[in-house]
Amino acid sequence: MISQPSKADTAVASEITGLVLQPAENNAVKSFDPNSIEFTSDCYLNRELSWIEFNRRVLGEAGNPRTPLLERVKFLAIVSANIDEFYMKRLGGLKQQIGAGVTKSTVDGRSPQVQLELCRQMLLSLQKEKETIYHTVVDELGRHQIELCSYSTLDSFEKQELQDYYESSVEPILTPLVVDHSHPFPFISNLSLNLLVAMKREDHPGVLTARIKLPTGDGVPRFVRVGAGYKFVRLEELIISHISSLFPCIDIISCDVFRVTRNAITDRDSTGMGDMLEIIESELRNRRFAPVVRLQTSTRMSQPLRRSLANQLTLDEENDVVESAAMVCMSDLLEIASLEIPTLHDTVHQPIDNIQLEDVSIFHAIRSAGSILLQHPYESFVSSVERLVCEASSDPQVVAIKMTLYRTSPDTRILEYLVNAAMDGKQVAVIVELKARFDEEANIRWATHLEQAGVHVSFGVAKLKTHCKTILIVRKEKGGLRRYAHVGTGNYHAGTACLYSDIGLLTCNDQLTGDLTELFNYLTTGCHPQRKYARIMAAPQIIKTALLEKIAREVTAHSDASPGLIRLKTNAIEDPDITNALYGASQAGVKIELIVRDICRLRPGIAHLSENISVRSIVGRFLEHSRIYYFRNGGEEEFYIGSADLMTRNLERRVELLVPIDNLDARQTLSEILEEQLGDNYCAWEMQSDGSYVQQQSHDSLKSKNCQEMAIGNARIRHGTPRHINASAQHNLTNRWLRLCF
Repeated sequence: MISQPSKADTAVASEITGLVLQPAENNAVKSFDPNSIEFTSDCYLNRELSWIEFNRRVLGEAGNPRTPLLERVKFLAIVSANIDEFYMKRLGGLKQQIGAGVTKSTVDGRSPQVQLELCRQMLLSLQKEKETIYHTVVDELGRHQIELCSYSTLDSFEKQELQDYYESSVEPILTPLVVDHSHPFPFISNLSLNLLVAMKREDHPGVLTARIKLPTGDGVPRFVRVGAGYKFVRLEELIISHISSLFPCIDIISCDVFRVTRNAITDRDSTGMGDMLEIIESELRNRRFAPVVRLQTSTRMSQPLRRSLANQLTLDEENDVVESAAMVCMSDLLEIASLEIPTLHDTVHQPIDNIQLEDVSIFHAIRSAGSILLQHPYESFVSSVERLVCEASSDPQVVAIKMTLYRTSPDTRILEYLVNAAMDGKQVAVIVELKARFDEEANIRWATHLEQAGVHVSFGVAKLKTHCKTILIVRKEKGGLRRYAHVGTGNYHAGTACLYSDIGLLTCNDQLTGDLTELFNYLTTGCHPQRKYARIMAAPQIIKTALLEKIAREVTAHSDASPGLIRLKTNAIEDPDITNALYGASQAGVKIELIVRDICRLRPGIAHLSENISVRSIVGRFLEHSRIYYFRNGGEEEFYIGSADLMTRNLERRVELLVPIDNLDARQTLSEILEEQLGDNYCAWEMQSDGSYVQQQSHDSLKSKNCQEMAIGNARIRHGTPRHINASAQHNLTNRWLRLCF
């Protein structure tokens, strides 16, 4: 029986958490229906605030003295880049809703206006914490002879060196633009660094202003190196120190850094797939001139200048201006994080080749094993996934290759192999997602390049993002055609494959590959008749309903003799229906262990609601990106992997894919991953019922359990040690990729 809260218990819960429960009338476990409980808005955490809280955990790595120093600098840069995207995507979206008069509250009971105000407060708190850590890290860098200096502290020889550099490499690029009656306020591009110069001129009454754009996007570093050691001066300081060369014989009053962030939400509904390319190109042009949502300035800028600048950008000075006492645009700290000083970095990690794929055709290896589980970045993406497409492109028995493409990179050779396959006469089809946020321009280029090479390019199903990650290969063999496939949790992107923790499956299972054939037919035709799948779960048609059914089934199968257990590892839990179902299962006594990287609406540990639920987040050197779904199912255990997070957008507005894992060795590996992450006391943060997190740290180094280091060790046990390690190349690769949110 489900225990119901007493009036006293309910009063205490309400006082502590603000939560008021409306119990179901029928509380029999076997007939439990989560819809029979009226969940109040206090049952849910806010999506936006939960995401900000995630970045507080990432920032914790920058402030953690256990983290190598240059990795701490990297985490400062990552958080700064993440916050930039949050302003562009989420706060920009909230502002649009407010401007359109939207007042409807989200499931947590907050209107767009309330969410915007709360986000601003949390971001301001995060900004202060980030600046405190910045000063601590800069001091620590100085103790390791990495100096971020003020220009005024340099000696005469160093100043002369910088003057020569300025005159040869900086000044010719600069374009000072004065603002007066004849010269209107110039356009300020998104995320560009600028100087606002205030000056007095004899022929003009009052104060004149001018804008100078810093040329950091033109190959000029933000941190200019001085001498042979590790001494750096910020580019803006170098320009300010030579400002008289741009305004000779003019009285300079002040010169301050500023930066603007523009809204990235410029989507328009398409009228048909035929014009999708044109629509995305139009959206990219619109984004360039989108409204400004944030102005960043240094604290040194005077209030009159700050107010004038905010007015020019049509911003609210009190709410939309963020002052920095440390450094505007800390994402540029990536330049410092990229310094090749091995002792100040994590130990170099070299992915290991999967032993099942060595010294044999990859198709033979898959046939022999039936299916092979891959775990990146611990196992090599290049020698497994890239190799699969490489062999397929040159194998005369391969007749067709089909693939989905959400994000990729120039150093990923898969697209080169697809072009070679098409030129060799093979049927090659690629479903390109043009609306992968901030990768639209790159994906347009890839689509054009592939199409010109003879690849059949499709943009998927109208109004649905294609987010699944899969490759299907058709090969002629003795018994007829055989299909091989790869299904993954991460993108086909060589850079992130070295940094993101992902799972992949190589398989030739007839039912599964048959389902993928059906899925690709859906993606290339856009036809909506009911698709029949034997093994896979696909969104938007199936995944959500199937997961809800599996959660309900766990309730039905739960008993004292055979207790129910659900383990979900995902990037986010945001969907209210899934959240409600998990609450219901918890009330029925099912144990639920959640490993959620960032957004989580669900509140664990609340009496009579979620006391059987735990939530933890893993934040370490690798970005946790894999999705693993486990159901005990009365002893008939089920494991699934795939691309889908538990967010409404993924479950209802995207083409996603979850596949069952039947291979016993693969299931054992997935079980080990879950056990190690649930037992981690190094990278793990435990969520409290109010939405805050407490880091799980063992003070006894002998009892410390770092799940990511354990995964590195497990890979070596299974497959052997890596053949070579190139520290310089690895650090350069690692520090090229900042984004943690996708």
